[in-house]
Amino acid sequence: MADYYRSELDTPRIAGRNKLKFDDDAIGAYAENIARFFGTGQYLFWQTLFVIAWILLNIGGWAWSWDHYPFILLNLAFSTQAAYAAPLILLAQNRQEDRDKQTILADRRRAEETKADTEFLTRELAGVRLALGETVTRDYLRHELDDLRSLLERIEAKLDDEAAARIAAQHETLGSGPNDLSDPTQGDVADNFRD
Repeated sequence: MADYYRSELDTPRIAGRNKLKFDDDAIGAYAENIARFFGTGQYLFWQTLFVIAWILLNIGGWAWSWDHYPFILLNLAFSTQAAYAAPLILLAQNRQEDRDKQTILADRRRAEETKADTEFLTRELAGVRLALGETVTRDYLRHELDDLRSLLERIEAKLDDEAAARIAAQHETLGSGPNDLSDPTQGDVADNFRD
């Protein structure tokens, strides 16, 4: 049995100092560029020209044809291309999903902030409405002043009637005839009260 020193068991081993490190972002950006190119009409055009040239050169019967009729080498090339294209496309999709998640989280956070701002403004507007409910508006004040003016006119009319009744009573006690009575004016009423 091997003897271990205590210090060797306490110290973690450094695993794989010579491991290859890849820059995931650079590989992901490269994968996205390839995936975008695979989805273009330009790629389909060049791929089609390549296949037609391959077939024509190998069917032509020249002595240097390298891939005969079942075109096994062409199929191998397509299989290799598909083997690399699929993971590159998946890697590009994963990066797009990560960006979409970040966008969704940012949109959700923005929506929550907007909702909180809207609720705050709603509460503030309700407070303003309550405060304005207790203030006097121009129409309300005009209506109240019109009511007060009509009330003052009625009071003045009663005072004029009362003053006219007193003047009539004074004329009767002094012996004046009923023909001397005239409608009092406001100035006359004030002068009679001063006497």
